[in-house]
Amino acid sequence: MSDKIEVGSVVNGKVTGIQPYGAFVSLDESTQGLVHISEVTHGFVKDINDYLKVGDEVSVKVLSVDEKAGKIGLSIRATEEAPVQQVEEKAKKPKKRQAVVINNDTDGSQGFNTLKDKLQEWIAQSQA
Repeated sequence: MSDKIEVGSVVNGKVTGIQPYGAFVSLDESTQGLVHISEVTHGFVKDINDYLKVGDEVSVKVLSVDEKAGKIGLSIRATEEAPVQQVEEKAKKPKKRQAVVINNDTDGSQGFNTLKDKLQEWIAQSQA
């Protein structure tokens, strides 16, 4: 594995293979890394083939380097700014609120009274 590849660096590479889970990118003659499908672009990617093709030149950021396993994690998304629309949508999302249940029924006068009344009638009928 190349010594010049450092986490956080941005390098250019060439897409050498595409799988449903991501794309393999050659960084030099002896070094290759994987861009996971979630790191291809901002937003949801259903089919990676809609974004990348074998032979594409891409700019990638090095997310991780595992010398033992010989794996390099890459991101194309990290080299791009998030679209303004996505940033605005995130800001506009309403915050989840806890539901508040107000129960003013302290004497049992509301709710399932008809069932409560009918229950006594049904019990009497079943015993007859």
